Amino acid sequence: MFTGLVEGQGRVTAVEKRGGDILFRFHPLFSFDAPEIGESVACNGVCLTMETWIPAGPDFTVFASAETASCTNLGALTVGSLVNMERAMAMGDRFGGHIVSGHVDCVAHVESVTPVGGSRRIRMAFDAEWSSQVVPKGSVTLDGISLTVNSCGPGWLEVNIIPETWRVTTAADWRPGAAVNMETDVIAKYVKNLLLPYQGEQKQESESRITMDFLRDHGFGV
Repeated sequence: MFTGLVEGQGRVTAVEKRGGDILFRFHPLFSFDAPEIGESVACNGVCLTMETWIPAGPDFTVFASAETASCTNLGALTVGSLVNMERAMAMGDRFGGHIVSGHVDCVAHVESVTPVGGSRRIRMAFDAEWSSQVVPKGSVTLDGISLTVNSCGPGWLEVNIIPETWRVTTAADWRPGAAVNMETDVIAKYVKNLLLPYQGEQKQESESRITMDFLRDHGFGV
């Protein structure tokens, strides 16, 4: 579990492709104290498991399956690429962002980057099927960054990147057309799932009103 508050960036130092799977070696560019084999690290918002720790780097390796590579932007990483990193939250830590699972829903694409004072307004386009889980002033995770949705509509959203976030994350590299990992609010997922049975009942009730008598009463000669 993560919060979407990026701790720092990491640099890709090796990429080993194994069919559709990929073994990455990352060099964290921030203090990475007491690493534990098997711990979860969010890399561009994707929850990955540390397989090895190489003190000489220091570097660590993670394995991304073909499924993960196909539905995130990790498959496009090359040696030298930078990623946003966050280690899993610990009990008792400050919860400064929002609940982030590290399970990417879709890849969004940057449509525009507009300076607004000292900040930047970023407009993203994504598959409209996820729009019901994105609301104004709600939370969204973009490449592992917890952000507030300024405005949104079917298949798009806008967020504001403050100077500090621009300075310490890969958001500074976003350009029109850039692919960004997107995770919607987990609470919205649960609410949507809880409402599905009731939506089904409404649909059935609506269908049940169309009877033979209804058709006769409304001029259909049956």
